[in-house]
Amino acid sequence: MAIEVKETSLDFSEIHDRMQWYVDEEILPCCNTLILQGTDVVDVKTYGPIDHETNRPLTEDSIFRMHSCTKIVTSIAVMMLFEEGKFQLSDPLEDYLPEFSDMAVLKSDAADIEDTEPATDSIRINQILSHTAGLSYGFVDPESIIDKAYTEGGVNPMVPDFTRDLESLSLKLSQFPLVYQPGTYWRYSFATDVTARLVEVLSGQRFDVFLKERIFDPLGMVDTDFHVPQEKQDRFTTMYMPTNPLDPMASGFVKADDPYKGASSKPATFYSGGGGLLSTLVDYLALVRMLVNGGEWQGHRLIESATLDVMRTNQLADGVSVNFPFWDFTGNTFGLGFALKNEPFKGEPDSAIGEYHWGGLAGTHIWMSDKANIAGICMTQLLPAFWHPFSHDFKRMAYKIAGQKNSSA
Repeated sequence: MAIEVKETSLDFSEIHDRMQWYVDEEILPCCNTLILQGTDVVDVKTYGPIDHETNRPLTEDSIFRMHSCTKIVTSIAVMMLFEEGKFQLSDPLEDYLPEFSDMAVLKSDAADIEDTEPATDSIRINQILSHTAGLSYGFVDPESIIDKAYTEGGVNPMVPDFTRDLESLSLKLSQFPLVYQPGTYWRYSFATDVTARLVEVLSGQRFDVFLKERIFDPLGMVDTDFHVPQEKQDRFTTMYMPTNPLDPMASGFVKADDPYKGASSKPATFYSGGGGLLSTLVDYLALVRMLVNGGEWQGHRLIESATLDVMRTNQLADGVSVNFPFWDFTGNTFGLGFALKNEPFKGEPDSAIGEYHWGGLAGTHIWMSDKANIAGICMTQLLPAFWHPFSHDFKRMAYKIAGQKNSSA
């Protein structure tokens, strides 16, 4: 089904030309872009082929590896259970996942993984939703003591033979010390996979089943799952890696994952709440429409608008902000599943303040700004392409062309 576009007088050719340039210069293998005003799509465009072996064109229902865009879905899922009174955000995680009791913490001057001290407080549920629990990821800071220990212990999602279920992952993570005292620092981590395990414990359902019954089916997200079945694999994009990963604007890429033979073509055993979903532009459009519409879409209310307000409220302690070793996240704090923009990125208007957003490692990004009455989706399949210049160019131009200029307009 084609995405219906509301006719306007807006001229999006600047965006189209720039995105096509990224593909023509072989900086990106492909991409798509979509812009909403309110819940109306005012522009959508696909660029390049679904793969460079057959050169079949990318379509609106091509299937992408969403990677960390999965985190937004997982966060919505657990907050649905919050609304049912299953937990409070300040509850100790150990009340539901007892393996996280009596955690140790690496000392600030630790020389090895055994150099620890007791945690001064429990991990709280709002901290696993905001990446302040003290967990790590195994690959973001690979030379750190904790990420080396994770990798040596088989806890790194970038390792090809990484195979666990959510229960065993949580148990394994609890055996490592935390990187810092809970609530005192932001560090990207497996916390959203722990959140997915919490969904299982609270709901009594396997995570993928909960998502299908409570989110995907109500929103009509028919192509969103943790693997791509054989009958859909002709719509599954090929993944590429840049030939020069240190320069995001360099031309050239090589094939990294095959849609017919790769891991995502087989039924999943690990339903990663942090990065496991495969989906389409059409399906994630439904999710974004639900969010900008206050938690309801096409007669299905998934979550109350007041709960979304809580999710879009900063959870970080004073002086703490989103940070990565190699991406500039200046001016961003974090809510419950979303990064929160507190100052415009380069070239963006003041109406970008208050935007909530996140993205995936292979270049899938979604963002929403109530103040500017605009939302956007852009996707590619280049690993890595998180926080890639193409996504900033797209967003900056989208604000300029279609964004509401001020909060009172």
